[in-house]
Amino acid sequence: MVDTLTPEQRSRRMSLIRSKDTKPEITLRKALHRLGLRYTLQNNRLPGKPDLVFPRHKVALFVHGCFWHRHYGCKVATTPKSNISFWLAKFERNVARDLAVRQALETLGWKVAIIWECELAPREAEATVSDVYDFITMK
Repeated sequence: MVDTLTPEQRSRRMSLIRSKDTKPEITLRKALHRLGLRYTLQNNRLPGKPDLVFPRHKVALFVHGCFWHRHYGCKVATTPKSNISFWLAKFERNVARDLAVRQALETLGWKVAIIWECELAPREAEATVSDVYDFITMK
């Protein structure tokens, strides 16, 4: 299948993809803040710059997009039909980097959790936030 967008249109569309302050991330941040948890954002002193860091609890959270980070079994984690070798290599690098970052943080004594974009959809968000709260506070 051929890309229906020109290179300029594709570049513009790709530039709109955010790496921080995404809707799922903001949903999680607001919910955890309402529950009384305080955190720092994008801590660049830690491997991988976790999306939310809870220093008091020594917990690092990553809010991953299902497509980019290959959420196994998720309908959003599809592979584009064109330029397949490029996409497979890119996804493989993302997954390998995610694993290396997680291992580095755990080696430093941090608890790490991955929250998937689909888990913060309106129907799922309340249960996910509850699970994350329990994970952070060790309940």
